[in-house]
Amino acid sequence: MTDPSTPPTGFWAQATADPARTVLVAPDGTHWTAGRLHTAANQLVHGLRAAGLRTGDAFAAVLPNGPEFLTAYLAATQAGFYLVPVNHHLVGPEIAWIVADSGAKVLLAHARFAGPARTAADEAGLPPAHRYAVGPAEGFRPYAELLAGQPGSPPAGRTLGWVMNYTSGTTGRPRGIRRPLPGTPPEDSHLGGFLGIFGIRPFDGNVHLVCSPLYHTAVLQFAGASLHIGHPLVLMDRWTPEEMLRLVAAHRCTHTHMVPTQFHRLLALPEDVRSRYDVTSMRHAVHGAAPCPDHVKRAMLAWWGPCVEEYYAASEGGGTFATAEDWLKKPGTVGRAWPISELAVLDDDGNRLPPGELGTVHMRMTTGDFTYHKDAAKTRESRVGDFFTVGDLGHLDEDGYLFLRDRKIDLIISGGVNIYPAEIESALLAHPAVADAAAFGIPHDDRGEEVKAVVEPALGHEPGPALAAALLDHCAGRLAPYKRPRSVDFVTEMPRDPNGKLYKRRLRAPYWEGRARPV
Repeated sequence: MTDPSTPPTGFWAQATADPARTVLVAPDGTHWTAGRLHTAANQLVHGLRAAGLRTGDAFAAVLPNGPEFLTAYLAATQAGFYLVPVNHHLVGPEIAWIVADSGAKVLLAHARFAGPARTAADEAGLPPAHRYAVGPAEGFRPYAELLAGQPGSPPAGRTLGWVMNYTSGTTGRPRGIRRPLPGTPPEDSHLGGFLGIFGIRPFDGNVHLVCSPLYHTAVLQFAGASLHIGHPLVLMDRWTPEEMLRLVAAHRCTHTHMVPTQFHRLLALPEDVRSRYDVTSMRHAVHGAAPCPDHVKRAMLAWWGPCVEEYYAASEGGGTFATAEDWLKKPGTVGRAWPISELAVLDDDGNRLPPGELGTVHMRMTTGDFTYHKDAAKTRESRVGDFFTVGDLGHLDEDGYLFLRDRKIDLIISGGVNIYPAEIESALLAHPAVADAAAFGIPHDDRGEEVKAVVEPALGHEPGPALAAALLDHCAGRLAPYKRPRSVDFVTEMPRDPNGKLYKRRLRAPYWEGRARPV
């Protein structure tokens, strides 16, 4: 049995020492032991190598939360592969871009997402023999075939691999965040040490609830780190507020990663439902990804107590952390820099600004660098020396606490999910009736923001309900549901300066009149 007083050396060593320990509760309630998950991860490495993958190669996964996702994560990170998680809400062409751009040599999908995954594989030119699906799916080989006949023993030449998440930018095309592989054994990495930033300790009776999709950078990082420091995972496939409360109570979950929209929906439950479940086991309900309204944060603190904690980071790296005590002392803060991170607020010339002055937030990680895959210009433009930025505006106070005043100017955050207007505008501009287009977020009581499109019709096309419906239908085949505009308004002429710069704030402002945009 693993001795909790001994510093853990990662999942693989723990699984070898105690293969009978339960490490995963699947969404269907099935319990997975460490030995079963370890064997599956080893078999997947052997299967991927048999399919031609070598150190530094990538494979993509369009999977729901489930054992197969964690198996893929563990396989990649011990075999020197890049796992490319794909948002399963994307449509075929969007998935195709990620598969092709990442150079993924194998695509793992779930039967639920087989339609867009098959379209993507076809468009990306992925050979049929390199497509595998969990569950029956036309055009895919069974996932079980990838593991069948492969040994469950650890692979030779084990070396640390990583996850390559895709994040969008001003071009409208997602870019992979690629970190160099160190060429060291997996056990030599930080593994779950990341969670120490949040005060989450190895073993210690901790149980991690995965209540958001694992394709999100932070969700997978929290889950993977928890697994490596001896915390069993409880997985949710489709999140609902009452089911989350039930799982927290049933499994005595101690920590989780959330977004403010989930807080909002939990608080909307009737009091008799909320009081039905014991959530006192929760030690760290860490939230990020979107601004949390003051009243929502205070209501969650009143209900769940001081376990409600906040961080600010990006897929590229991070970040800051604020305990409940920090936030109550300095309402609105997203915290101070992590021990492995450094913050700087810079002016437009790259000079550091003194406390209290608004500028662009930059960060630097001491644990390693990254590049945007196949986009040297974007990599270069995001940097000032060793620091990078994702374009958020904020200021530091005298004690080093960060306050965000604004975020990437045009970014839409709906339910904690980043939506990039350039992709939406590109889709709209592909319609012959559109001369110019803009997309931005407008208020939504539940999700924070929803997508609004404003269109300048091309000559010969009349604005009105018929054209709006045609444009929404046009977007349906090109954009994932969460990215699609919910409504379309029309203008005679877009407000642009002589150089073509769009004054998007002028378009957006009327929709936020009388309401504070959550920044």
